[in-house]
Amino acid sequence: MRYRRAGVPGASYFFTVNLAERSRTLLVDRADILREVIREVQSRHPFRIDAMVALPDHLHAIWTLPKNDKDFSTRWMLIKSGFSRRLSAGERRSRSRLAKGERGVWQRRFWEHLIRDEKDYERHVDYIHYNPVKHGYVARPVDWAHSSIHRFIAQGIVSPDWAVGNQDEASKEYGER
Repeated sequence: MRYRRAGVPGASYFFTVNLAERSRTLLVDRADILREVIREVQSRHPFRIDAMVALPDHLHAIWTLPKNDKDFSTRWMLIKSGFSRRLSAGERRSRSRLAKGERGVWQRRFWEHLIRDEKDYERHVDYIHYNPVKHGYVARPVDWAHSSIHRFIAQGIVSPDWAVGNQDEASKEYGER
């Protein structure tokens, strides 16, 4: 089956990318490898990371691609394969993955959403930054180390107490994607 993906050159996209084994914690345990691989892919295939959060078993990101470029799939393939190659083998692999010589670190696909406008962009950035709270890892977004919220705070875009005291409202607003 061939999946149709949005393809607007130079656009911003929201992504959700999951580990195959959702009980694993590789994305925080090996965040150093993930950062290194992303930097390497960015150097060969430029894109801007507008916001990102890595949780133990999945990540969310907003990327903006260069003006005449719409190929986010190649970038994700390179990130996922580069990360997987740097890990010791040990994950469960299906017969299908074994037959194809694939690792079983990531789910094969990812979810993407073309950002439609400024409001949509802001809503997805907020979703990314609130996600560690939503999943119960921390009480405040600022307490999660693997989040672009720290860059947003350093740039004065949000305050360190962003979303504090609004958990009920934010929980309703930022349901699971």
